[in-house]
Formats: sequence, C-alpha cells, structure tokens
Amino acid sequence: MRESGKVVSAVLRLIERFIRPGVSTMELDAIAEDFILSQNGVPVFKGYSKGGRGRFPGSICTSIDDVVVHGLPSPRRLKEGEIVSIDVGVMKNGYVGDGAWTFPVGLISEEKHRLMKVTEEALYKGITQARKDNSVNDISIAVQEHVESVGFSVVRDLVGHGVGRSLHEEPPVPNFGKTGTGAKLRVGMTLAIEPMVNSGIYKVYTDDDGWSVRTSDGYSSAHYEHTIAITDGEPDILTL
Repeated sequence: MRESGKVVSAVLRLIERFIRPGVSTMELDAIAEDFILSQNGVPVFKGYSKGGRGRFPGSICTSIDDVVVHGLPSPRRLKEGEIVSIDVGVMKNGYVGDGAWTFPVGLISEEKHRLMKVTEEALYKGITQARKDNSVNDISIAVQEHVESVGFSVVRDLVGHGVGRSLHEEPPVPNFGKTGTGAKLRVGMTLAIEPMVNSGIYKVYTDDDGWSVRTSDGYSSAHYEHTIAITDGEPDILTL
C-alpha cells in the first residue's frame, strides 16, 4: 500500500503543474493515466461501477467548484477563479492507495482560499485521532468540530472508508458523529480519511450524469484525502 500511495501522491504533484485556466479536465485525466501506467500501476477508478451506475470513464475524478466529488473528466476547460478537486486511486501489486487534493485555478477568492485551508486542516485534525484504541468517530468528530467552528459544513451523504485490496472496504469513516461510537481502531487497519466540506449547507445531490455529486445550494466545496495506516504510535500517512 505504501507503493501505491507513493504513486497517488506523485500523480497529485504532477497534475498540480498543469492546472491553469484553459486546460480541460480530460487533458488532466490523460496525463494522470499515462503516469500511473508508467509506474506499473492501475487507475482503479477507471471502469469502477457501484449501485447500478454505469462504469466510471476516467482515471481521476475532477470536481469543479460546486461539484463535491466524482466529477467526470470532459472537454470542459477550467476557468480563472475556480477550484478543482483531483481524486486519484491507484492499484499496485494488488493493493490500493486513494488520495485527493483541491487546487486553485489561477487567482481565486478569499472565501475559496479559506474553504481549502479549513478542509485541509480538518483532514489533519482527523488523522491525529487515527490511533489504536480510538474509535472511527473520534476521527469524525475532530473533522466536524473544526469545520463547523468556522461556519462551513461537512457532507453527510458521503464518507471515507477502509481501503486495501479493494477501493472501498469496511469500516465507513464519516466526517460527523458522536464520541466513542463507530468501529474500534486496531493496528494494521488502513483507512481513507476524506473531509468533503461545503461553504454553504451540507446537502448534496447527484447530477444527471449519474456520478457528479453537487452542493444543493450551488456553493463551492473542497475535498482532501489521505490513505493512512493505524500503527502502535503516530498514524502513518501512506499518500503524503
């Protein structure tokens, strides 16, 4: 998993170099796929299907502004002032790494800067609670409290998850909850922790394309994700 995690982080660093006004999300997807294959990895999102939906056509998710997650790569070109979340899943040697980062497109508003900053901070607040003998919801509450303390909201219809031989495994890792509830964390567990934070209300809906999840009020959303391992000490971030 550390090997697949290294590829995920390298893809995100690579994609960051190409994000600018005028580039299409389809171009970003092609860059990511070529790199993943060059590293003897498999883009695990491509062809993924769940819940009766068609197969996901891209190697990465490209979610712009009010698209929370699962945005489809397309000829649509990025515009100055937008933010775009890039979500990457890679399988290598039979194990999966999963990670996401939100990037500015050119100059963005102070509100979007703040949204990105708070979401990234929330990710690390959650990771600090990913320790043996804690519960999943210790992670959840750390994320929720940080986000809501500044007036933003956490998406509730979507959650983080266990990850390993498959992209989505037990246990679910919500970004909200109650202290002391949820699965107990044990050494060797690997989780994808991923705050999805809206600048408006937490409610979302799925677009007509069957994949893109959008904010109900049209306000922007940010998404950050790391794959981590539970150890005897500090959480081990595999996609750093």
